[in-house]
Amino acid sequence: MAKTADTIFRLSPRIEVLPILHASGDLAQEVREKLIARRFDCLAVPLPPSVEQPVEQAIQALPRVSLVVLPEPDEDGRPTVSFVPVDPCQAAIMGLRVAMGEGIARAYIDREVTVFEPSPFAAPDPYALKRVSLASFASALIPALPTPAREGLRRIAWMAFRLHELELDYESILCLCHLSDWPWLRDAYRERQPYAEPEPVHGRPSVYPAAASTLYFVLGELPFLTELYERRRAELRSDRHLSVDGIKELLLETRRLWHERRRQSASGTHSITNWVTPQLLQRYLQYVRNLALMDRRLTPDLYSLVLAAKQMAGDEFAIALLDTAKRYVFQQDDGQTEALGLTEPAIEAGIGKLEFPDGRIAQAKNRLLGPPLAWRSLSLRPTPGPVTSRRWAQRWNPFRQCSWPPEDTRIESFTQHVREQARALLGADLARSEKFTTSFKDGIDLRETLRHWHNAHRPAKAGQDATPAGRGHRPGRRDIYVKEIPPARGKVEAVIFLFDTPADPDAYSWQATWQAEHAEESTLCFYASPFQEQLVGPGIAQSRYGGALFLFPPRPIPDIWEDPRLSFAKTLEERLIGGGAIHSLDPHVVLVSPVPPLAAWRKVARRFQRRLVTIPLHRFSSQTLDRLRRFHVLNGHEIRSYATRFIQE
Repeated sequence: MAKTADTIFRLSPRIEVLPILHASGDLAQEVREKLIARRFDCLAVPLPPSVEQPVEQAIQALPRVSLVVLPEPDEDGRPTVSFVPVDPCQAAIMGLRVAMGEGIARAYIDREVTVFEPSPFAAPDPYALKRVSLASFASALIPALPTPAREGLRRIAWMAFRLHELELDYESILCLCHLSDWPWLRDAYRERQPYAEPEPVHGRPSVYPAAASTLYFVLGELPFLTELYERRRAELRSDRHLSVDGIKELLLETRRLWHERRRQSASGTHSITNWVTPQLLQRYLQYVRNLALMDRRLTPDLYSLVLAAKQMAGDEFAIALLDTAKRYVFQQDDGQTEALGLTEPAIEAGIGKLEFPDGRIAQAKNRLLGPPLAWRSLSLRPTPGPVTSRRWAQRWNPFRQCSWPPEDTRIESFTQHVREQARALLGADLARSEKFTTSFKDGIDLRETLRHWHNAHRPAKAGQDATPAGRGHRPGRRDIYVKEIPPARGKVEAVIFLFDTPADPDAYSWQATWQAEHAEESTLCFYASPFQEQLVGPGIAQSRYGGALFLFPPRPIPDIWEDPRLSFAKTLEERLIGGGAIHSLDPHVVLVSPVPPLAAWRKVARRFQRRLVTIPLHRFSSQTLDRLRRFHVLNGHEIRSYATRFIQE
């Protein structure tokens, strides 16, 4: 394979071409390993000589990302510029960075132009280089490479001329060339094609630090992955598979940030479970892989990552992933940039645009353009800021409250499921077993069958009658037992959920009794976190159940939190259980709790001649319970018309 690479990439005994793709950490690794594996006298890069001094000045400021901006004549009255992103994951920048550290001469061989014309190129995912060589990767693309435009051919002819000049002074030259240009560069070099002189530049280049909030539009990799590359570099650790392993680290950091935010938003409650489990993350990665393959890629882009997070873990987790992916901690002014003379204010970037510190917005062209970027829409509902929440709180009418119907439907369906499980438990208490005769009834009772398995009749000894009179059993016969479960009588009316035990009265300071709006809705009594502390929209607040009582069929009941008959209750749980026992017409009250029922709870039920039927809370999915616990309070029925725009699923 080494001979094949030498044959394909070598222009002459002194010049070797290394085809690269811009904005790829995998190609940056290939350039670094190439420069370290062999000794080169000179590195030629596809950048014009006018940017040599500012680019190398900005490289010294890495890992802080900068932009080298070259002004161009205005286009249709709008300011226009081109820029070079000094990004540690750019192959050309990585080559210059290694060459500067190793003392290798650098040559900027691109042709100077007054107006730069980019050539977008959609290449296969460079992650394939983990399995195939760069020579095989580049050779496979030759039949699909488009012929460069006229200006591109001029630049290629000039670079070929510059390579002829460089081989007069250096013994070993490595030339970095874009993968879409290298076959034509090879032809131009060998045929000594005529070239055009460089054009005058419109102005001097300037160096600006990139704004941290817009780094995604500048960097080739995700800002979080770029940060990992720089950390691995500083720690002298391998970053060979970081383009995929970094996604896993991104997920773990996102989960930590997401869980921390949930704890802060639910301050005082200690039962905030982290239901983004390794199993869920495994399914998430499989889903992301499928999305990437549908886009004909081996590694996912940010849109696929956030889309999968929204669909598998909700808006809140997707927003946390988006914030984490855009984080780049090195983009802070630590005084190093001033020492290097980089004192310009930060510049903000977008797709094809740059906003300068003075407010000017210019059309921008990236000289190291990677895969083309495009806007794609995805609906996410972020948490409002404190100023917005304060404004909404001032407009809240304390005399109007109602629920949000989709949440009512969801929890009523879940409550009905719990009632069915409770009825099954009641029926199981009445089950009885008997020996199999002619019918299996409700199935074989394996436990009872095994319990009597040793009682099989032993075979008769020699000289004895094999069938003793009056017994009628064959020797060695074992009996099979079947079970019969009679239908449960009665119905379950009261279902009590205890999500957080023991409940803190300060954390769950809001206690209320809501009457049903229609016949398909339960009468609801609950204690929850105060909704006034978390407004998510105009007239929309969010709260979390600590415990809730659902009474179905619905009927008007007095407020259990003010009922003097329950004044004996010392805790929120006892009052809720007492409310269910006093208003249930059925002798059984279902209790769904994270802990076994306490003696005090059973005593409260017996006080009203009721019996608790306990179902463990951990029987249900943590993700389902978290969605059920979070509910919204609307400041009037008219709010329901637009509440879906602000409520996170």
